[in-house]
Amino acid sequence: MTSTVLDSLGKLQRKAAEGNSHTAAPTTALLWPDKDRMWEPALGRLRQALPNLLTLGTFNKDSRTGPAIWLKCAMAGVLPDIQLQGVPVVYLPGVSRAELRAIESCPRDLQPLAELQYRGVFWSQVNTKDWTVSAFLSSKNGGLGLDVAQDKATQEALAQVLSAGVLLDRPLDELKGRQINGEWLLSLLAPNPTRDLLVWMNAPQVTQNKWGAGAGVRWDVFCKRARFDFGFDPVSDGPLVAAEKLARREGKWAAVAELYRDSYTSFPNVLLLLRSVQPPQMGLFPDVEKLAGYPMANEQGEASLRYALSACAAMDAAHARAAVLAAEKEHGPRRNWLWSRMGQSPLAAAQEQLARLAEFGSSVPIGTTPSELAASYVQSAWRVDDAAMQAIGAVHSKADTDAVGAAVRALYLPWLEETAKRLQDAVKNVGGLPPLQGSPNLIAKEAGTCTVFVDGLRYDVAQRLRVQLDGLGSTSLAARWTSMPSVTASGKAWCSPIAGEVSGSVEDTEFEPRTAAEGKPLSGHNFRKLLGEHGVQPLDKHETGDPSGCAWTESGDLDHYGHEHGVRLARDIDAQLAQVVERVQELHDAGWRRIRLVTDHGWLLVPGGLPKSELPKHQTETRWGRCAVLKGTAHGTPLTFGWDWCKDVQVAYAPGVSSFVAGADYAHGGLSLQECLVPVLDLVTAAPAVNIHVTIKRVTWKGLRCVVEVDSTAHGLTVDVRTKPALASSSLVASVKPLEAGKANLAVADDDNLGMAAVVVVLAADGQVLQKQATTVGG
Repeated sequence: MTSTVLDSLGKLQRKAAEGNSHTAAPTTALLWPDKDRMWEPALGRLRQALPNLLTLGTFNKDSRTGPAIWLKCAMAGVLPDIQLQGVPVVYLPGVSRAELRAIESCPRDLQPLAELQYRGVFWSQVNTKDWTVSAFLSSKNGGLGLDVAQDKATQEALAQVLSAGVLLDRPLDELKGRQINGEWLLSLLAPNPTRDLLVWMNAPQVTQNKWGAGAGVRWDVFCKRARFDFGFDPVSDGPLVAAEKLARREGKWAAVAELYRDSYTSFPNVLLLLRSVQPPQMGLFPDVEKLAGYPMANEQGEASLRYALSACAAMDAAHARAAVLAAEKEHGPRRNWLWSRMGQSPLAAAQEQLARLAEFGSSVPIGTTPSELAASYVQSAWRVDDAAMQAIGAVHSKADTDAVGAAVRALYLPWLEETAKRLQDAVKNVGGLPPLQGSPNLIAKEAGTCTVFVDGLRYDVAQRLRVQLDGLGSTSLAARWTSMPSVTASGKAWCSPIAGEVSGSVEDTEFEPRTAAEGKPLSGHNFRKLLGEHGVQPLDKHETGDPSGCAWTESGDLDHYGHEHGVRLARDIDAQLAQVVERVQELHDAGWRRIRLVTDHGWLLVPGGLPKSELPKHQTETRWGRCAVLKGTAHGTPLTFGWDWCKDVQVAYAPGVSSFVAGADYAHGGLSLQECLVPVLDLVTAAPAVNIHVTIKRVTWKGLRCVVEVDSTAHGLTVDVRTKPALASSSLVASVKPLEAGKANLAVADDDNLGMAAVVVVLAADGQVLQKQATTVGG
């Protein structure tokens, strides 16, 4: 076992107590004088390690402390409660060796001990001076012979580390071969001064009270390290000066800023401090990086960007595009600032998507036929819709939503209008929407396939969903035309496996088709009955059915949410998709190897509402936002087509992206690529691995670090810690680790996750979960 400073002290004292081996009388006592009481702060630890230690002082039997006459009695063995083995060590705080040697002038209360200098030995330096801590560590004659700096800072630090109890138990090998100086000694008391600084800044008075309790060693050390390392005095400078230095990020404060960037959630009040720091005046051409540490600079940037985006409301598309791209150059760098990660720069985040919208929206889908326009949209134009939704969804407050909405409307509405008119002109030329070449046949009922109906799953949203499902298997995304008009009652049956068993009637002015065989309205009950009659299992929520057959189930409701909340749908799309992912996960876990997601229609969403289009009520049987059923006596509009389930039902469509109902942000049922070109998302799940034995033997936590021991003969396995076992996006660790020699060592990235319920998963090379075990972060 490695010897410590305290071990060596005891050993040297025992050696001194041996005295002169040629004398007849053994040593009675080892006298340890300490005039300046340098060793007194460590008495508690010394008593634990030195069983024969007696101390001069006020009587206390438990600590073996008492006056001189009591010490004599203890050494003589006449006190039944005090049993000593070997030579007693008598520690004399406040007493020098000279005082005991001067017999005639020796204080009366010490006189009983004076004679022990003749029957015992002093433990002191060869020059008869008392052992100081520094002398003991550095002396090569009776001490440890270490390299100890002799400056004032080191001597003060020695007293503090001795008092704090972190010196005596240091391994001697650690001290050899290095200089023991003030900076190193203080690092023993405050091993992480960078974090200590943030802890204090987060709660200055509370921290000072806590660290200043008792002897106040921790507070003194913190102040010294702050002055020594960071050029800052917590007492005289105060928290605001610390915040100024943190914002500037110069010198060693750069390390403080880096730690704060990585763990800002642990120090929530530091942001309040930093917000009070005024950024420097940078002139017309500011160095953006020098402003990155100032929340106030970020807030000023957000205000400036809010004004610039709001101004787009009065611009045409070309001028709005130029304004947005100019704003991106100015405000884009702020997305790399910490405040953006903290959610303090929503407009800068939205600006990234607005710049995408400006870039992608500079051109419209190309083609003269519906099929050509569809191909152009699927290839790249869907990114315009995605950028618009991402921009709107990046902000929450009304002021920010209004500003982003103004910019989106200026850029997006003209593009939507032109795109819709191109499709409408193409449809007029051919008299409808012809089937797309290569579009999937949804009527085929394939064994092992479960069809999941998602109401209102627009093509660009399906692209998002595809990314979230990639971890469950192989995905492919195709497109097809939905029924005309693009409403749920009509489109749901159109995308179902029993579409061939459905028809329409001139009486169905609400676009609800009927069963072809019996002519019954296709209500929810009749729809499910028809599915069952044709070998398709209709599954309720959370039912998983028989994976060897084929099934139909429904999940998510983007359409209802859009009608209810308008532009808020853009912000909450991912929350809506989470329900779909959860349902697909259930089906995947139940053994379905092919999961097909289909939808009835897409939609239009424009901040500020769609333009109003006029259609007299007396000409319509029923009127929706983007379409209306005409009365038999009404004259058709330029955009009038027969209902796909019954061509005798004439449907008039609002031109462009206008609406027959004023003030609607969200609408569907019209004739546009966004509403009519719908996705078909296929997920083919990985086949289950066979003959791979995996057992998680043990999961051990040390703080945020997790050691996982696994029993398996398979190769290429990795280990992860997740909140949801099958979703790689729910990982909590900094990086997934390979299994080496049956073990994997992982670190959770964010200490906010401490105490969170989680799952340890063992993964095959293809990402399949082979084994899992519930755990709690941190144990």
